[in-house]
Amino acid sequence: MDDLDHSEAVFVAASPQALYEMVSDVTRMGDWSPICKACWWDDGDGPRVGAWFTGRNVIPERTWETRSQVVVADPGREFAFQLRGSWTRWGYTVEPVEGGTRLTESWHFPPDAVAGFQERYGEEADARLEICKQQMREGIPATLAAVKAAAEDIVAVR
Repeated sequence: MDDLDHSEAVFVAASPQALYEMVSDVTRMGDWSPICKACWWDDGDGPRVGAWFTGRNVIPERTWETRSQVVVADPGREFAFQLRGSWTRWGYTVEPVEGGTRLTESWHFPPDAVAGFQERYGEEADARLEICKQQMREGIPATLAAVKAAAEDIVAVR
C-alpha cells in the first residue's frame, strides 16, 4: 500500500501561538473538519501529552467515534495525536514566516493501522483504506482552509 503519509500547508495571517491554541483545542475541530463533527476531552484533560479525547465522525453512510491520545503538545510549534493509541497519526505544525504562520496538517497511517485494517476488514481492507485516504486528501485542505478563515477573521476583528 502506498500513500500512507500526506501533508499540506497553508499561509495564515496569524501568530504561531494563536494557531497552536486553535488546533490544540480539539473541542473546536467540528468547526473546521468536513468529517469530524465533534471532539471532547476525557474529564479533566486538555492539550497535553498523554491526554485522551473522543471524536465523532459523520459521513453519509455512517457515524462513528474514535479514541485518540495526544502524542505531541509543544505550544507554538506542534500538536499531534494518534487514534487508538497507535493507529492513524494526525498532526499540526506551526512555523513563523514573514507576515504570519505556515500551518501544516499531516496524516500518517502506520503499519499497525494497516495490519489492524486487514484484521478487521479482511478482503475489504484495501478498499476501505482507499476510502480513508480519499477522505484525508479532501479533508486536509478543507480543514486548513476553515482554520485559516477562522484565524484571519479573529485577527481582522482586532
